[in-house]
Amino acid sequence: MSFDKRMTASEVVATLRDGMTLGIGGWGPRRKPMAIVREILRSDLRDLTVVAYGGPDVGLLCAAGKVRKLIYAFVSLDFIPLEPFFRKARESGAVEAIELDEGLLHWGLRAAAMRLPFLPTRVGLATDQIGKAYPGLRTVTSPYEDGEVLLAMPALKLDVALLHVHCADAIGNVRVYAPDPFFDELFARAAERCYVSCEQLVERIAGDEIDARFHLVERNRITGVVHAPGGAHPTSNVDVRSAGCGYGWDGAHLARYCTLAEADDGFAQYARTFLHGDEAAYQAAVGGLDAIRALPRQVF
Repeated sequence: MSFDKRMTASEVVATLRDGMTLGIGGWGPRRKPMAIVREILRSDLRDLTVVAYGGPDVGLLCAAGKVRKLIYAFVSLDFIPLEPFFRKARESGAVEAIELDEGLLHWGLRAAAMRLPFLPTRVGLATDQIGKAYPGLRTVTSPYEDGEVLLAMPALKLDVALLHVHCADAIGNVRVYAPDPFFDELFARAAERCYVSCEQLVERIAGDEIDARFHLVERNRITGVVHAPGGAHPTSNVDVRSAGCGYGWDGAHLARYCTLAEADDGFAQYARTFLHGDEAAYQAAVGGLDAIRALPRQVF
């Protein structure tokens, strides 16, 4: 039996089906699996439900007509507060949208990761999350003496999770050397299958390199590994080790992206320039892998 989990991005996308629920890790313009997202954009997939703390991944998928339903806490480019292609889709009603508090999205992923139907919380009580923002959201009453009424956040079950990591090996051990791993672990655990793209792919991560600070999830949670250096671009992939595979987000590219979004045919223009070929063609169009790796880390 082979335990080799190495795949190409196109092989990952070939396993996906119309109507699936995809969870996309990362956070706004940070550590998004954009190489796999671009492969989805080149495919015939449609009617997807996407769960994310969104960035350009969500904007592009909406602009391409791939998304039927979106469950999100925000869709932002950070230094540009509202992702422009998402905004157009949201305002036009092109997607069914469920906008959650950031904590509720976290709680929904955690419930799915724990294989629970829901988790109780006080978050969202006395807000329009109940009945308006998330139709069907219910409350539960504590069975104990306190009798407290709590919001019951349902599990956000994912068919597939897509993540970007710094390093992976052929059997699915993954490492995230970022200061901000956020909820990537929960995306992996909430999904039936999880595919990761990585900056560095090695035959085997040695046992003495296993560090709890950087360990994301057990390798049995990882279905496939895609070697995609620079694959988070135009989002950032900060590496606290200064090991040569970290980079900031591409502010100039994202500013151009936002300018194109103002045009009626903005996505078509973007696609003609940046999505006309494979990932190598994309990287050539943005200046090459060396240019991506030279992007400075943002300092706040």
